[in-house]
Amino acid sequence: MDIEAFAAAHQAEWDRLGVLVRRRRQLTGPEIDELVRLYQRAGTHLSQLRASAISSGASDPARTARLSALVASARSAVTGVHVPAWKAVARFAVAGYPAAVYRARWWWLGTTAVSLVLAVVVAWWIARSPGVQNALLPPADARSLVQHQFQGYYTANPASSFAAQVWTNNVWVAAQSLIFGILLGIPTLYVLLSNAVNVGVDAGYMIGHGKAALFFSLILPHGMLELSAVFLAAAAGLRLGWTIIDPGGRPRGQALAVEGRSTVTIALGMIVALGVSGVIEAFVTPSPLPAWARITIGAVAVCAFAGYSLWFGRRAVLAGETGDMEEAPDLLPHA
Repeated sequence: MDIEAFAAAHQAEWDRLGVLVRRRRQLTGPEIDELVRLYQRAGTHLSQLRASAISSGASDPARTARLSALVASARSAVTGVHVPAWKAVARFAVAGYPAAVYRARWWWLGTTAVSLVLAVVVAWWIARSPGVQNALLPPADARSLVQHQFQGYYTANPASSFAAQVWTNNVWVAAQSLIFGILLGIPTLYVLLSNAVNVGVDAGYMIGHGKAALFFSLILPHGMLELSAVFLAAAAGLRLGWTIIDPGGRPRGQALAVEGRSTVTIALGMIVALGVSGVIEAFVTPSPLPAWARITIGAVAVCAFAGYSLWFGRRAVLAGETGDMEEAPDLLPHA
């Protein structure tokens, strides 16, 4: 190959490609198509130069290096620059996850309200009626629950292993609420209401036996954050189930895919929230700190969680973020 003649024949294309690469952020549709076409041709030219150098021994290292750099720059312009992992994590934390939560905020409020009302009604019904208490549990078992089991639950195991156990259990409950959304959310409702009834039963027995202060001093430090995360999981699951019923003008399959990925986004974020609540439950709830201090820690945690999710979420949604985890497809730009 005559390298000088080859270069002279294609230099105008390479120069034009360089101009398009430098103007990559201001290109029109036709210019994007031209960029892709010239990038592909320049890649072929580079391969031909290298093959000629190998077969004939005739090479021009400087020209080959310049063309190689041009092809690399054009490749970045066409395919995009790889985003470092830390930037992806940061984007998830300040945009993806909060946006998914913000879009489910009314469902979250609904699951919270329904659960709390149900728990209060069950607690009031049991606390005010010794007959109901005796019907649900034998008196000896009720005394054991009130005097030993409820409080002893938080100190029965070493704090570190207890934190892991609590986190695993809470993640499992949240996962059920999320996954069952695909079944129109009906099992999610069962999980949500069962959890509320269980809290109400414990509260009813403790309050009915004069242990209300002990109950709230033990349940509130970790329970505010833990239950908020569980309510959010149920909200995401129910929202996913409702998408099957009402896809909102989108094809049902497309709507389900988008909301399903958004639900996974919420699930990943809740792993962190439930981890924090597990640490509080293991190390703060049974600690010798006064009740007001333990409850304050729990209140700060849940306010930080809700405030972060909704404040960043509103900003992200206004910026067009949806919480969809789908990465951009690996396609070439087109007009």
